[in-house]
Amino acid sequence: MNRTEKRFENAVISKTFRKIVSTFELGHKEVLDLGCGFGEHLSLFGDGSIGVTTNMKEVNEGKDRGLSIIYGNIEELEKLHIKDSFDIIWANNFFEHILSPHAFLAKLRGVAGSDTKLILGVPVIPPLQSLLIFSKFRGALASNHINFFNRKTLLLTVLRAGWHINDVRPFISGFAPLDRFLGLFAPHLYIVARKNESFLYPEKKLQEWKGVDYYASFLKDTGQL
Repeated sequence: MNRTEKRFENAVISKTFRKIVSTFELGHKEVLDLGCGFGEHLSLFGDGSIGVTTNMKEVNEGKDRGLSIIYGNIEELEKLHIKDSFDIIWANNFFEHILSPHAFLAKLRGVAGSDTKLILGVPVIPPLQSLLIFSKFRGALASNHINFFNRKTLLLTVLRAGWHINDVRPFISGFAPLDRFLGLFAPHLYIVARKNESFLYPEKKLQEWKGVDYYASFLKDTGQL
């Protein structure tokens, strides 16, 4: 079995992924899969689902499997002409790799309807540093990551980009209250959020940005102007 086939097999047998698919009925939903790889998760989502990747090999192999994968950088969402909106936006093991987490989350609001759920999976630095002696707790510190989060900073980053947080847990157990408790120490968390329809940047922040072309362009792309 080659590496690509192994990735598809791992997606199917993953207990955590199966729990998420079952909880949110992803097999029957239109999902926007960001950083979709070869489409190993995308293949298990509902009709109309689309994946985005910056790797042409992944695009081509995914299309050979009959999957809808487009080439592009989701951080330049305004150039991709992706429809709005999807039932679910799925971004797992992706947020820690991108250049601008805040801009990414703000722009995603443009392809999120009022009922769209964002499911954002991120490796997090554990609250107890002693846990880093165990390899499964060191995932957040991988050498190819450029963003680093703990539970608190992850929550604040999502909130301050214009999202309401509905839940945060690792989807380890099938019992939600226990799962949320385990999330206090888990090495990987999933945030479930929806767009804050009334979000506006504070006036003080807007004044800081006033007259700067870069920020004016950003505000236009995110619907703030």
